[in-house]
Amino acid sequence: MTQSPAGRARAEIDLGALRANVRTLRAHSSGAQLMAVVKSDAYGHGALPCAEAALEAGAGWIGTATPHEALALRAAGIGGPMLCWLWTPGGPWREAIEADIDVSVSGMWALREAADAARAAGRTARIQLKADTGLGRNGCQPADWPELVHAALAAPEVNVTGLWSHLACADEPGHPSIAAQLSVFQEMTAYAEKAGITPEVRHIANSPATLTLPESHYDLVRTGIAMYGVSPAPELGTARELGLRPVMTLSASVALVKQVPAGHGVSYGHHYVTGNETTLGLVPLGYGDGIPRHASGRGPVLVGGKVRIAAGRIAMDQFVVDLEGDTVEPGARAVLFGPGDDGEPTAEDWARAADTIAYEIVTRIGSRVPRVYVNERAEGPLDVNECSGDDE
Repeated sequence: MTQSPAGRARAEIDLGALRANVRTLRAHSSGAQLMAVVKSDAYGHGALPCAEAALEAGAGWIGTATPHEALALRAAGIGGPMLCWLWTPGGPWREAIEADIDVSVSGMWALREAADAARAAGRTARIQLKADTGLGRNGCQPADWPELVHAALAAPEVNVTGLWSHLACADEPGHPSIAAQLSVFQEMTAYAEKAGITPEVRHIANSPATLTLPESHYDLVRTGIAMYGVSPAPELGTARELGLRPVMTLSASVALVKQVPAGHGVSYGHHYVTGNETTLGLVPLGYGDGIPRHASGRGPVLVGGKVRIAAGRIAMDQFVVDLEGDTVEPGARAVLFGPGDDGEPTAEDWARAADTIAYEIVTRIGSRVPRVYVNERAEGPLDVNECSGDDE
């Protein structure tokens, strides 16, 4: 791994690994187009550079949650098909329509706002109708689908470019809801097409479905977390077993090393007390940077060639590791997670330590941690098997 420059902390983002992951996911997509989902600042990795890298690797679409995320990418020069799906009344419909962004519509209120904005803009809105096939979140219920479909067909201001939905349990192989949702999706898309809609794309597959459910691929697959080299679920295998390489490596410079006696309390509440005379190392990252406080006493860190555990409470800006008598110099690199090449923990390790999912671990890394991009230029394929280390 490259050495960390002087500074408190950094999140190294390997765009070469991201491009390789996109190619791997495209190989799983049964010929369907691939949407690179870059919502929430590309799961904490940086939306603009990740969108650019994904498009270089063959992604055909970009996906965001909010319209403001999509508009920011358009303003930065990202062209091509783009979908945003999390709308609220009074949103920037006209701006999105004028930027040629596909907007998702789940109900009559949204259709009305899209049509009104299109009329004001003097353009036809590109809309995608979202079906609630069983997730119970966003999307139109089957009972309300005929009204929405026929209203969209009757509105000259809109063109229905897509029909789509989202799976609830694709990360649980064999879950009965998967087959049920695919059946409902087939029925709802068939109804819309028979009514007269000719969509450019139909899509329901997320990252786990892209990897394991070819029957769900339709015309387009939406890949989020897998694109960043994080396994969508332990049941599906580790990132390496899935042919993916983690894109983010989070590290910090050790701020202080000191010797303390046995019986010395460490951090708030003294939940950790040294059993023997030992050395402590101070890592200048905390929950203000997105390090989960729930991982106190369990979060793993590679320091001085060994994996140490966060000793005591993780505070807002810092936490302590017990070096067990070892000595490292201030400024030594502490690696919280990365690909695992040098024995460092992975985001999945931190997820287990915090009783959460790895999606949250990478996405929550805050803006105080600078993103440093490596392998920014596409210079041929990255062999994931050669570049990855042993499994954790």
